[in-house]
Amino acid sequence: MEKRKVILDCDPGHDDAISIIIAASERSTLDIAGITTVAGNVEVGKNTVNALKICELLKLDVPVHQGAAGPMVKPSEIATEIHGSTGMDGPELPEPDKTKEEQHAVDFIIKTVRSSKEKVTLVPTGPLTNIALALIKAPDIKDNIEEIVLMGGGTFGNWTPAAEFNIYVDAEAAKVVYESGVPLAMFGLDVTHQVIADKEIQKRLSSPDNEIAVFVSELLEFFGRAYKDHFGIEGGPIHDACTTMYLLEPDLFDMKHVNVSIETKGEFTYGMTAVDLLETTGLEPNTMFARSVDQEKFWDLFEEILVTYNEDE
Repeated sequence: MEKRKVILDCDPGHDDAISIIIAASERSTLDIAGITTVAGNVEVGKNTVNALKICELLKLDVPVHQGAAGPMVKPSEIATEIHGSTGMDGPELPEPDKTKEEQHAVDFIIKTVRSSKEKVTLVPTGPLTNIALALIKAPDIKDNIEEIVLMGGGTFGNWTPAAEFNIYVDAEAAKVVYESGVPLAMFGLDVTHQVIADKEIQKRLSSPDNEIAVFVSELLEFFGRAYKDHFGIEGGPIHDACTTMYLLEPDLFDMKHVNVSIETKGEFTYGMTAVDLLETTGLEPNTMFARSVDQEKFWDLFEEILVTYNEDE
């Protein structure tokens, strides 16, 4: 089977780590051209170290490029109350021997997309700063982007009442991406809150006997506590994993082609994704919006993926 070339743009991040695990697994149909990092859950340098640690844990030999240190316009915001001071608190991983590449993430994205013989899919699971800057600097790359499959937004917020964290952190960047004309698939809170790793799911996912399953268990234990303490939710939604799960098994998700606009001016609605589910605006659809997921099949597939990580290989 021909693999789909992807760039994983992320801010690891417990759920970003799980998304990378899915993409790098034996079960995956993805060809990871590289991992790019962005300021988001914590500062970009910490996110880069986390990405390098994950690569070493997975024995994933792909380049890691550090990207934007902050949003395009506004000051940075980080989410240490959810992800801890390192951005990936919980598991204890050694400092990586692997090092980041010298080339900036934005330039890597441009060069990779331009030079690729097949179209490239971009998979951003943090703020959209790197993707927007690449599209602004090199608008010609649009023609060789298959799709942008992103985690962000929704019809409600988790950072403000109106806005989800990834979009809120850099709404100006999100506006560039959503207005770019590139095909978009959006996995917002509406669907990611349907895949909550509660205690029962955590127990189930810890059953495979390998170090990756142990790592995931430790991630979910910390993430679940943070969501319980901060939101009163019994378990952590593994938001970012929806993107790579979709790329492996799109039929898991119910998608609707809708218009999504990004609010950048509202006093109380900055960072809101205005999802036109009822087609009230008359605007052309620009986004495949995930409405629901087959939860049982989602967890079945994730468990299957964890089993493929065999320590003896």
